[in-house]
Amino acid sequence: MTSHQSAQTMKPATAAKKLGVYLPATPAEFQQGTVSRAELDELQANPPEWLRELRHNGPHPRPVVAAKLGVSISGLARGGVTEALTTEQIEALRSEMPEWLAKERATQAEVRKEAARLKQRDAERAESA
Repeated sequence: MTSHQSAQTMKPATAAKKLGVYLPATPAEFQQGTVSRAELDELQANPPEWLRELRHNGPHPRPVVAAKLGVSISGLARGGVTEALTTEQIEALRSEMPEWLAKERATQAEVRKEAARLKQRDAERAESA
């Protein structure tokens, strides 16, 4: 019995998510093909110009926008941000600091603070057990 190791491939949407880019902004050949693990590794190790440009200027997918603004993806939705934003648009939001963004950033800070408290508590319990 011989084993044939086929190259794992993924849909363009999955590859774009792993690369942290907005799929509709990628080149047509990327959107229409499949991406192998080796190709993904190569894109991550040696990003072509289009990938560097997308990562730097956007448009960015919602998880990246949320991280750059310091809020959750749900917080973006509550703030009315439903589409991809460019780096310039994100910077404009940060400088304007609308009320919803300030509120969501405060909420996110509380969530992180509580998560850190729980992690500390669990570590202390494990240590004493």
